[in-house]
Amino acid sequence: MKDSNRHIVEFVGVNIFRFLLAGVFICSGFVKAIDPLGTQYKIQDYLEAFGMVGWFPAYMPLLLSIAQSALEFFVGALLLFGIRKRTSATLSLLLMLFMTPLTLYLAINNPVSDCGCFGDAWVLTNWETFGKNVILLFAAVIVFFYQSKIIRFISNKTEWLVSLYSILFILILSLFCLQRLPILDFRPYKIGENISDGMNIPEGAKPSVFETVFILEKNGVQKKFTLDNYPDSTWKFIDARSVLKEKGYEPTIHDFSMMDEDTGEDITKRVLADKNYTFLLVAHRIEEADDSNIDLINEIYDYSVENGYSFYCLTSSEDSQIELWRDKTGAEYPFCLMDDITLKTMIRSNPGLMLIKNGTILNKWSDNNLPDEYDLTDKLNKLDLGQQQIEDNMRTMELVFLWFVLPLIFILGVDVLFVKKYERKQEKRN
Repeated sequence: MKDSNRHIVEFVGVNIFRFLLAGVFICSGFVKAIDPLGTQYKIQDYLEAFGMVGWFPAYMPLLLSIAQSALEFFVGALLLFGIRKRTSATLSLLLMLFMTPLTLYLAINNPVSDCGCFGDAWVLTNWETFGKNVILLFAAVIVFFYQSKIIRFISNKTEWLVSLYSILFILILSLFCLQRLPILDFRPYKIGENISDGMNIPEGAKPSVFETVFILEKNGVQKKFTLDNYPDSTWKFIDARSVLKEKGYEPTIHDFSMMDEDTGEDITKRVLADKNYTFLLVAHRIEEADDSNIDLINEIYDYSVENGYSFYCLTSSEDSQIELWRDKTGAEYPFCLMDDITLKTMIRSNPGLMLIKNGTILNKWSDNNLPDEYDLTDKLNKLDLGQQQIEDNMRTMELVFLWFVLPLIFILGVDVLFVKKYERKQEKRN
């Protein structure tokens, strides 16, 4: 009786922990897959924090981003269906043995603000992440040592279909979001948000104090300046960043600041208060921006001029790189300087295009799906792309869920109705 109760406890316990790990890995892999560039930026933060940026080629963080999301989602799918038990149990344990000490180090030394394990969907502090990983490490140890008690939902003969479909699904999803934009946007600059409202602070709340610091160079000497002591045009722009001076209430948007590259004037309020349409071409580092669609971008600028719309290119690059871009592309549009992290947050494309009106984000395009002459056939107020696009995250989640689940349900049905039935007949004959 005692052995029977122990067996039940082990059986129930290992499957509870198995589903816990499956859920966390699937969610973590999914949110990374729909925002591969966001995960790439986080990996770059890690490499910079550990002084390892120069160890890898420039494309490596993006490859690691896609690989990490695929691995986590794949391991979660295996655990969910109870297949390839040895592989899934071993990989989950190895992942947690790697991540738990790493997040302990992050919690103690705080080289990056958060681990990014759930992207922008759910931001955890480093200590919260470490606590979560301790629980998951315990679960992974239990699953590893009692993997034989994991319930299997798919037979051996069809488990390869589940494995193959799971990895193909997450890779295709990741590449689609990389070519377009994340199908789910958890950032403060999503379509429908008003930038001015996002910068507001409730009455009575003490705001955090930020200061924009500009790094400029003259005669080979670099110095830091603020808006209060910004020098003349003889200084060359190198970089710009927002620095937290005093912690307080943080609005969802706290570092949106457009500084005209030619005059040094802060034009943020004027742009956000403009009741006409404004195109914002976002290129966080202009020297790294894709120029394959530059003719189309120039056409959109010409369209803006013809119809009386504003058009600005936002970048954090230095003046020399902006001039090279102008020479290479024939760009005639004005440039504004902005914080690099802000630009990466605004849109996951370099370059990417945003359409705003009175501070509200109406539409966003990646470099691969910019509007062309067939779209821009009239004034924006008469076109669909000039209206605020409808973002229904719940509907998107339902569609993604069905794309993943329905084929697996079909495989499960085939497995139950045909494969297992055939196996039972073979057993009877033997």
